This record gives sequence, C-alpha cells and structure tokens, in this order.
Amino acid sequence: MIDASKLRGWYAHRQGLDGSLEGKSPAEVLQRAGWARSVGGVSPYLTLFARAGISREQADGAAQKLQIYELPSARGCTYVLPASDFALGLAAGQAFTGEIKTAAKLGVTEKEIDKLCEAVIAALEKGPLNPDGLREATDKAVRNLGDEGKKKGLTTTLPVALGELQASGDIRRVPVNGRFDQQRYQYALWRPNPLRSFRLSPEEVQTELARKFFSWIGPASTADFQRFSGLGVKAAKAALDPLKLEPIEIAPGDQRFFLRGDRPKFDAFKPAKVPRYSLLGSIDSLFQLPTPLEGAFEGHAIVDRGKLVGVWEYDLPTESIAWAPYVKKDKALQEAVTRTEEFVQRELGDARSFSLDSPKSRAPRIMALRKAAANA
Repeated sequence: MIDASKLRGWYAHRQGLDGSLEGKSPAEVLQRAGWARSVGGVSPYLTLFARAGISREQADGAAQKLQIYELPSARGCTYVLPASDFALGLAAGQAFTGEIKTAAKLGVTEKEIDKLCEAVIAALEKGPLNPDGLREATDKAVRNLGDEGKKKGLTTTLPVALGELQASGDIRRVPVNGRFDQQRYQYALWRPNPLRSFRLSPEEVQTELARKFFSWIGPASTADFQRFSGLGVKAAKAALDPLKLEPIEIAPGDQRFFLRGDRPKFDAFKPAKVPRYSLLGSIDSLFQLPTPLEGAFEGHAIVDRGKLVGVWEYDLPTESIAWAPYVKKDKALQEAVTRTEEFVQRELGDARSFSLDSPKSRAPRIMALRKAAANA
C-alpha cells in the first residue's frame, strides 16, 4: 500500500502546485504540468496563475507571440500547449476530426472539402477573416447542408474545412479579443506550418504523447492514458510498450506506472507538512489526470497538496468568490481565496467554467455554497 497523502503530494508536486514553478513562463508551466484543457472558460488562466502567479496579460501576450496557443490536440479536444508541443499536439488530434465523418453521412465528399480548403486558404492570403467573411470570400464553395445538417449539428461545410485546416496546421484560430475565455474567432494562415518539419509516424506520435502524459502525472494506469489519448486498448498498449514503464501497486487491484527513472524520485519524495492551497478551474489538469482526490465536486476546486479541500464559484453580481471548505478555515486558506478573488476581479472579470456557463446558471450553486459556508 502506498501512503495516500504522499501520493497526493507527489501529484501536486509533479503538477507544480508546490511553488516550484513560481517565476516560470507560461510555456514552462505547460511543459511541466501538462496541456491546459480549454472550452471557452477561465481554466487555462487559473492553471497558470495558481502555479506561477502568471497574469492574464502575460498569458495573452505569450499566446500572441505563439509561445503558447490553443489547438486541437489529444482526442481532438482543444488544449493550450507550449510551442515545443504544437506539432505533437496537432498530430495527436488528427485522427479525431469527427466532423468529416458527419459530413460524409450528409453526402459531402472529400473532393468537395479539398476544394473548399483551397478556397479558404486563398481567401486568407489577404488576411484573417471570421466565419462570415470566409463564407462571403469563398463564394459558392461553401454548401448549406439543410435541415438534415441542422439535426446533426452541421449547417454548412465550412466548419469541416476549418477543422481539417486547423488539424493540418495550415491555419490557426485567433480569438477576436485575444482571450482564451471566449469563443469568437477569426482564422489566419499559419506560416511556417508547425507540422512542416515534423517527421514522427502516427505510432511514434502516440508513444511521445504517452511519454508526456506520464511525465506530467505518473504514476498513472493504462486506462488513464486511454482516457486522455482517446486510444483503444490495442493502440494504447502499442504506444506504451516502447516506454518500458515501471509498475507500482498503489492498492490491491490498482496498478499504475512510472516513466523509467521516476520511481526513485517518488521514493525519495517527502510531502510538505505545511498546507499550500490553490484555487483551480474545474477542468484543471490535476482533475483531467489520475489523482486520488476524495469525493466528486461540481464547479471549481480548492486543493491542498493534491487533496480536494473545498469548492468555489465566482459570484459576478457581488464580484466575490462564494466558497465552502471541507477543512477548518485558517489564515493561509483565506489568503488563497482572497488572492484568487482579486485576480478574477482585476483581470478576468468572471470565472466561467466553459463557454455556456453564466452567472444565472451558477446562481443555484452559489446559493448552496454560501449556505454551506454559513453552516460550517
């Protein structure tokens, strides 16, 4: 049996939630802690702020300079990646561009999409365009897919072409106001294409993805890697075999694996005795990856050395954080809440979990949090 507090502390350490990433750049944080899942909410900002005190301006500036960027990657999902992983992320997501399959069921051919892709690239030669501008510039190359397309969530062929071109690294999606926590975009040519000199085979891509995954959060199980990568059992095994991972028995029936050379580091690791609180987004990499957090939660989380110790939401009408701790409040915990509250007030304006999250949809959770805090 592995001591649970040591394992939690180790995960927090690997994720850079122990202060070891203070002063690092956004790219350095993402290289160490892993790619930051993004769905139009504030989680990427909270990921960087909690680990290294990085401001929104610094994060947005790094994205503008292409030191970090939001790209379709593992499972075809969007993550904010460091520049060193742009090519790997794009390559890892190429097998998961599902809209092309949906379009095929609606009678759209590859030849039609290829022609549309050519038209999009030609249109973007003159500069970035939003979807409306692209539809106008590509003229008759975009086809309306009618009522049947609406039923399948695909009204025209344009999203298919844009998805293909993003996955191939030919274009990138540019936030209109330069922020991760909104979903209004223009599209621009990406030159040089980050995949231009990338030479890994599809099999090598998955092995390198696995190497990254286990460096961010190991020890992890093969099932954990499958969930992250979207691979089936056979493909995941093929990806992991070259790494010659080292097993560790966490508990009866719970076998996980380290990258070679990491087990001695874990054995020598000593968890901190002093609390270190962090307020994280609901889809922070600590939760996307395997951790022994105790209990499920809804909304954003407060953690201490890898353990879930509370939940929080941002109450926009009062410009304050509503939170409920699972542990006794102390000065350090209150300071952590206040620090994040000021960050949201000053730099983010709100703390949406995802694009459709709103102050109205959060109201019942906020009321429940305030009630729980009052009764604590």
